[in-house]
Amino acid sequence: MHYCVDKWLEKFHPSVIMVRYADDLIIHCSSYQEAVRTLTDLKDRLEKCGLRAHPEKTKIVYCKKEGRNLNDYPVQFDFLGFSFQPMRNRLRNGGSFLQFDCKMSRKSKVRINGELRKLNFHNKTQRGIQDLAILLNPKIRGWVQYYGKISRRSLKPVFYYLHHRLIRWILNKYKSFKGSKVKAVKWLRQVTVSYPNLFYHWELGYKLV
Repeated sequence: MHYCVDKWLEKFHPSVIMVRYADDLIIHCSSYQEAVRTLTDLKDRLEKCGLRAHPEKTKIVYCKKEGRNLNDYPVQFDFLGFSFQPMRNRLRNGGSFLQFDCKMSRKSKVRINGELRKLNFHNKTQRGIQDLAILLNPKIRGWVQYYGKISRRSLKPVFYYLHHRLIRWILNKYKSFKGSKVKAVKWLRQVTVSYPNLFYHWELGYKLV
């Protein structure tokens, strides 16, 4: 892939900017016409190398932001677990502006939630909450260090789901709560106060809502 595409682009399309990770790549063009031309040439080049572009992933996307008002083009794509799309950002002095930016993708959130389900820790009632922290903290730290570098706010749904499963663990472990989510939430809140650094994301301010 490296020899098939990288050097070829430098030689025949020197004005474009490419970002590549393994076999996934983004090519930045200055106009729609240039994007169409580059994509057509690139597909031909890949075929000559015995390769082909992924039919679903390969597309032309318009980086829509403030001052760029074209319509009727796709404006979102996923890359390396992030979703790149127009997002409205608030200004400190009021108002907002539209910026083409990225955040954790929906697919990434679904995948992480699936990881939490597979751990099945809500049924590990023989363990204490400290044991769950030891089990989960390496994963939580990895998510924060990767996705949080771009936007920690996008991790909120992940930690909401994590807290939901912690509440299920509490209800399974403490039968005296008799299935009361109110009591389980109260118990977990007390733990966050007594042990604010027990889970890595608690240290960063992601407390139970």
